[in-house]
Amino acid sequence: MLLCAMSDPLIRIKRLLLSGRYVFSFKAELELLGDDLMASDVVEAIVNAPAISKTLRSRSAARSDARERLYVIMGTTYDGVLIYTKGTIRRVQGDNTYYLLVSSKRWTPEGRDA
Repeated sequence: MLLCAMSDPLIRIKRLLLSGRYVFSFKAELELLGDDLMASDVVEAIVNAPAISKTLRSRSAARSDARERLYVIMGTTYDGVLIYTKGTIRRVQGDNTYYLLVSSKRWTPEGRDA
């Protein structure tokens, strides 16, 4: 029997990303532009991530669920760019599930907000 080192939420997030079921918030899109990154860079970094760095409870008034969790994931692209992301799994109309990225940017020690 093989044991998986990745957490179940990370596996679920990776599967959502690989199936194209993800969206970026306006803030995350601005961060991508500001850091000269593409959506494919973020997907690549998350797929390469070994673990979820941190799990937070959302404090946003716009959250869809009072128990919504935000997942902080840091991963590296194949070009060696370290990308910081923060996102949540959302369910719409019962079955349609996607990963909402609320933050996506190059990671720098002085610029982190995790």
